[in-house]
Amino acid sequence: MKIGYARVSTQEQDLALQLDALAKEGCEKIFQEKASGAQRDRPELQAALGYMRKGDTLVVWKLDRLARSMKQLIETIESFQERGIGLKSVHDPIDTSSPSGKLVFHIFAALAEFERGVIRERTTAGLRAARERGRVGGRPPSLSVKDLQAAKAMLKDSDITVAAVARRLNVAASTLYRHIPHARSATLQGETDT
Repeated sequence: MKIGYARVSTQEQDLALQLDALAKEGCEKIFQEKASGAQRDRPELQAALGYMRKGDTLVVWKLDRLARSMKQLIETIESFQERGIGLKSVHDPIDTSSPSGKLVFHIFAALAEFERGVIRERTTAGLRAARERGRVGGRPPSLSVKDLQAAKAMLKDSDITVAAVARRLNVAASTLYRHIPHARSATLQGETDT
């Protein structure tokens, strides 16, 4: 059985074009939704998937009606395959209910994996090159060595609380505990300034 799924992103957009295309494809039931593709929670899509049985095919007008990224699309199609459900796109060359369509999908999936690998390699190489030029990435430390020394000195006074020291240094108490795990222990009381 062919089940259709039509989606537009806003209430102002019209579903008529998609509904006509899905009807021409022979969809016996069509689920329609007006929701952004960025939303993972799409009740009508979930209803369509709940309605479908092994051997059914979900038909969409375009793949972007189903998923917002290649990764999300691959995950969705893999979950369909586990359930024995096919996917067909009216405008894109995907029909996973046929052997050639499955081949095309696997080629797309392999290309997407390759692209992720290339991006990962470029990112790693770029970070390495930046470090070699002396650039350090990431967030700057919230406490300098001088701040930590001052905090340790203040905390040796049992009348001063960790919260008071944190306020004075404009950081959260949890930040102090992260940098000085035993801020109130006896070991800190006996420490010398470093």
